Amino acid sequence: MAHSSPQPRHLPAWFSLLLAALCGAGIAVQTRINGALGVALHDGFTAGVISFGSGFLILLIVMALVPKGRQGFGAVVSGLRDGSMPVWGVLGGVAGAFFVLSQGVTGAVIGVALFSVALVAGQTISGLMLDRRGFGSQAHVGFTWPRLTGAALTVVAVAISMSSQLRGEFPAWMLLMPLVAGFGSGWQSAVNGRVRARAGSALTATFLNFLVGTAALVVVAVIRNAFAGWPTSLPAEPLLYLGGAIGCVFIGVNAFLVGHTGVLVLGLGTVTGQLFTSLAIDAFAPGHTPLAVTTVVGALLALVAVAIATLRVRPRR
Repeated sequence: MAHSSPQPRHLPAWFSLLLAALCGAGIAVQTRINGALGVALHDGFTAGVISFGSGFLILLIVMALVPKGRQGFGAVVSGLRDGSMPVWGVLGGVAGAFFVLSQGVTGAVIGVALFSVALVAGQTISGLMLDRRGFGSQAHVGFTWPRLTGAALTVVAVAISMSSQLRGEFPAWMLLMPLVAGFGSGWQSAVNGRVRARAGSALTATFLNFLVGTAALVVVAVIRNAFAGWPTSLPAEPLLYLGGAIGCVFIGVNAFLVGHTGVLVLGLGTVTGQLFTSLAIDAFAPGHTPLAVTTVVGALLALVAVAIATLRVRPRR
């Protein structure tokens, strides 16, 4: 009599959302840190390299100490060699690199809260599309009225948040950059989840993410700084160098969670912690752009979108 292999146990939904919310809080803190580092260096590109590169060095040490991570890395390399795993399947770090770059370039200028609301719209739309194709979770998740309504509300939330900022205080592309980064963030979570499933290790997925992302950022920074010049000194404040360590945690947890929650629910759970924390940061430790009422309204509307999008109903055929 044949025995079926045991199915992986799923985490309780409330616990998955709690972990995702904590990751979101980490993203908001990282945005402020990387934005401040970019301002201190007068160079968001070099700030991105420092943030991602420091995370990569941390993971390199951890990989040397954890055999399962190295075994998973070997499994991924074997999959790339025999063609069972496509090359694009390990390129999630490119989206992560753009995300960190957008933090360093725009985070301190437009404010953490506005950055986060724009990021939310990209995450929600990409999560909706990727879950529809079953890209990040174990099954296809069809379009339902809560998911579609939640996605639409996040777009409205972004429009409200940006309404008071479109007065020439900073270039329009600074508002679009986190929107694009959010779209890539959903794809990054899905790709890293697939790598984790292949490797059997969230550490391997996180390491590959930082390896690819660091390489991409170094290439871009070298090209850009060949014309603009490199920073002449580094800031002495130790807290400005914690962005990479924070990224190691939330990217690894996301790679683990995406198979349990799907891309959209993971993204929306992350959004909850991210928005609450970003509002608190901009309220109590404002940066170059003070917290606007429209940004608060947009953030609260995005939280309503989270609540609606996570309602469970049967999808229409």
